[in-house]
Amino acid sequence: MLHLRLITPSNTTDDVVRLIEKTVGTTHLVVVPGAARNPVGDVVMCDVAREAGDELLTGLRELGLDRTGSIAVENIDLSLSKRADKAEAEAPGEGADAVLWEHLADATHEESTLSVTYVAFITIATMIAACGVVLDNAILIVGAMAVGPEFGPLAGICTATVQRHPRLAVRSLIALLVGFAAAMALTAGFSLFMDAVGLFTKGQLEADRPNTGFIYAPDWFSFVVAVLAGAAGTLSLTSAKSGALVGVAISVTTVPAAANAAVALIYSDTNQAGRSSEQLLLNLLGIILAGTLTLLAQKWLWARQRKAVS
Repeated sequence: MLHLRLITPSNTTDDVVRLIEKTVGTTHLVVVPGAARNPVGDVVMCDVAREAGDELLTGLRELGLDRTGSIAVENIDLSLSKRADKAEAEAPGEGADAVLWEHLADATHEESTLSVTYVAFITIATMIAACGVVLDNAILIVGAMAVGPEFGPLAGICTATVQRHPRLAVRSLIALLVGFAAAMALTAGFSLFMDAVGLFTKGQLEADRPNTGFIYAPDWFSFVVAVLAGAAGTLSLTSAKSGALVGVAISVTTVPAAANAAVALIYSDTNQAGRSSEQLLLNLLGIILAGTLTLLAQKWLWARQRKAVS
């Protein structure tokens, strides 16, 4: 269930209440006239089944409530109410399958914003991966995959493509490109330092690396795994069961490939640098393709399900 807290201008409160009452899957409607001070208006609260949430939010935005008042949405972790159970039973579809497009756009907007924290996370992840490739340590590679925040902008690109949000697409692309460029440049400097103190050597990089050699060996399996990880990450983002972005791309080698390319460049190993870059681009392409197709499939299936019920 979702809890909606609305601030409505007095002249639109009746329209908002009518919309809530006619939306299947709503309950616990509360109206407090004149309670709001900034902006001035009435406070309207209700609970709605997740599967009916997108329809209600779309209707509220069509009434202009996002411009003239306020729409706040919270997840309800526990609701002990027979009315709530009835509302969920009446709403079409399953809550776990429902996609809240407004929430998705907002979440990906936040996660795909180029910020100091984002650059710091992706840089630290790339440096951890650099240590992993030099030491041929698979545990460090997995750790770098979990720390890397790059799925946020990738999800943003997928969402922007499906929802036709050009600003979100540009923001996500900038975060992705600038983030990786900054991380690789700083990791190259980090690698030079590690080489100067004798912790990194060219021999370690070019030695036989059975645990991490796959990072600069792109093939069809790389693309298939990226596609599967992209689909899993998108489902994690849209599902009611898991909304976490961290670690959803654990099976792909974006950050490790960038790290391997950065280390290889300081040692003038153009072969590894080039093949690592191919691996990076292949994985990014696979994730974006899978994420976009997954969102399109969810949108189509949900629309078809809603149409069948109505």
